[in-house]
Amino acid sequence: MMLRTGIARPPGLDNVKLLSTFAASPYRTADIDLFRDAEEAKVAALLAACPVMLAVAGETVSDPQRARLHIVLRGALSVASDTRTGLSDGSVSKVLPGESVGEQSVLDDQAGLQTVTALVESEVLLVEAELVWRLIDESNGVARNLLRLLSFRIRAANAQLRRRQKLGEFYRQLSMVDGLTGLQNRAWLNDVLPSLVTAAHESQRPFSLIMIDIDHFKRFNDTHGHLQGDQALRMAAHVLSGALRPSDFAVRYGGEEMMVLLPETAETVASGVAQRLCERMRQAVVFEDMRLPLPHMTASFGVASLRPEQDERALIAAADAALYRAKEGGRDRVALDGKA
Repeated sequence: MMLRTGIARPPGLDNVKLLSTFAASPYRTADIDLFRDAEEAKVAALLAACPVMLAVAGETVSDPQRARLHIVLRGALSVASDTRTGLSDGSVSKVLPGESVGEQSVLDDQAGLQTVTALVESEVLLVEAELVWRLIDESNGVARNLLRLLSFRIRAANAQLRRRQKLGEFYRQLSMVDGLTGLQNRAWLNDVLPSLVTAAHESQRPFSLIMIDIDHFKRFNDTHGHLQGDQALRMAAHVLSGALRPSDFAVRYGGEEMMVLLPETAETVASGVAQRLCERMRQAVVFEDMRLPLPHMTASFGVASLRPEQDERALIAAADAALYRAKEGGRDRVALDGKA
């Protein structure tokens, strides 16, 4: 539809306010990133009849049915990607004067990939897809600028993807740590132990596991309260983590049960590690405040070493059976798999 002013109204934008054509506006192609250092006279002539629209804050300027280029002459636009494509997380970017949005939609001939909205009162130059292709064909400068622009956006998108991957890995690692003790948690164990067992079998190197249970922990909680029980768990975790090699792992298995993974460690060495941990647990100071009664904290230890053809579930069951024998034998001691 042609308005009285002689400006052709863009299809799909019946409600927007049109100010003028680009030729009648005070703006120059040199002020627009996409056209900078391009053949100014040729580009200006091609853009001459393109409409300049006025958008108030919050007004949508994109057409979900039509791909076109939007160039900010004054003000600012926000761009929200369509999450339905599965290619975007819905993040919103800001487009400032001289910048443009819609190049990808034009190149792909796909409308509705982005919702473009005015952040403040803005003047926006609208360029139809057919004219964008003509500008590319007739101006090497425009084609060169477009390549640079797309290259920059790809690099920015890749950098953002790497940041998100690092953040995702950070939160994944965070989800693998027990919040109370700082030890690895059951989810971490389920994720890592099968790989450690497989690696031990393939390399034919020893691998041992120690199951640990704090003795009479329920009685400790009932006597001293749950807050002090938490402190006891933290102290037990500190004892474990402080006595292990960098290649070993301490895990909170659940409740008052903990576990130590000892790669490349035979049963005799693992038994010595468990004996040392048992003694250190016995000597641990649970309450730093000496005005509180000094409780006696001990733990029972079950040691198992990986056997041929044994998987991680069988290894845990063997260590758990050894732990049961340690508790049956009077607690505060170490028992080995298959030995009284």
